[in-house]
Amino acid sequence: MKVLSVNAGSSSLKFQAYEMPEEKVLISGTFERIGLDGSFYTVKVNGEKIKKEVSLPNHKEAVRILTEELLNYHVVEDLTEIKGVGHRVVHGGDIYSHSVPIDEKVLHDIDELSALAPLHNPAHIVGIKAFQTIIPNAVQVAVFDTAFHQTIEKDRFLYPVPYEWYTKYRVRKYGFHGTSHKYIADRVASIMNRNDLKIINCHIGNGGSVSAIKNGKCIDTSMGFTPNAGIMMGSRSGDIDVTLVPHVMKNTGMTIDEVVNDLNKKSGLLGISGVSSDFRDVLVEIEKGNGQAILGRTMYVEHIVDYIAKYYVELNGCDVITFTAGVGENNADFRKDILNRLSIFGIEVDEEANANADGETLITTSSSKVAAYVIPTDEEVMIARDTFSFIQ
Repeated sequence: MKVLSVNAGSSSLKFQAYEMPEEKVLISGTFERIGLDGSFYTVKVNGEKIKKEVSLPNHKEAVRILTEELLNYHVVEDLTEIKGVGHRVVHGGDIYSHSVPIDEKVLHDIDELSALAPLHNPAHIVGIKAFQTIIPNAVQVAVFDTAFHQTIEKDRFLYPVPYEWYTKYRVRKYGFHGTSHKYIADRVASIMNRNDLKIINCHIGNGGSVSAIKNGKCIDTSMGFTPNAGIMMGSRSGDIDVTLVPHVMKNTGMTIDEVVNDLNKKSGLLGISGVSSDFRDVLVEIEKGNGQAILGRTMYVEHIVDYIAKYYVELNGCDVITFTAGVGENNADFRKDILNRLSIFGIEVDEEANANADGETLITTSSSKVAAYVIPTDEEVMIARDTFSFIQ
């Protein structure tokens, strides 16, 4: 059975086609600069990556080309073979605690929640409607980034602000990267053949979040009302004292929107290092002895250590710490520095295993009181699984 996993952004569309339930990837690709000059797309099929420059005035045109390529490469002989399309949706608020088939009510709810994710939810709606038009027979499923975190209890998801902010304006912690955190929790349970684990998962990419997971359920997460809360990230500040916002406005003449933009797009590693939001670029500058780059990396480690320590206490101990996403999966020294800062918990790094980690790898010694793993995340396959379950 053919199933598509889709992630529509404001000017992009990523996709992956699977044969289910085997979870075999048939084709994948990305459409970029939709609605902008210089638009193009890439597809990867049969081990070959092809780039094509085309006009992409809107998402519907991207979906049309996508389906043409499915036919051209004989992924399907007819579009009716595609039985389901799973859509990543950033914000499901406190309405959705799991994936759901998309109907008019779900579309309405996604639209209503656009105030909480103005850069994402409207783009998801455009993508969903495009697929509904072009592949009308397929079951359309919404897979929410926020869903996994809806098991967090009220004492942890509320902010200590006037309670009516929550009841009237939906001000609360929602958390993000939920599909990735759930995938890692499922994989760890499978690897260790246990469902009663206390896991601290570190999803560290350009965006980053840390989650505390107990018995397969999230009990706390670092991102909050928006993805800008928690640890410092590539260009996001993470947690700050909110009163610095009016202070900066007063001293610079900036508007609140301009300050918030800086906190999202000019802060974090980029803001401190003055180099880049890409960790690899920062590492190059560190090799040159760039003091600000060194400071940025040090702060990055400390922010993650702080959250792991906090969640160790919340969980009353921890069985497993996991690292995933771009930085988490690919930088051995970064992982080592984080785990060495947590040696008070009896964590012992296996230096050789960590340095040579490739795919799913245990990176702590047999005598370590907490196991640590590198586990590559796979949000697309989670979307495909949820979609397949509704088709069945």
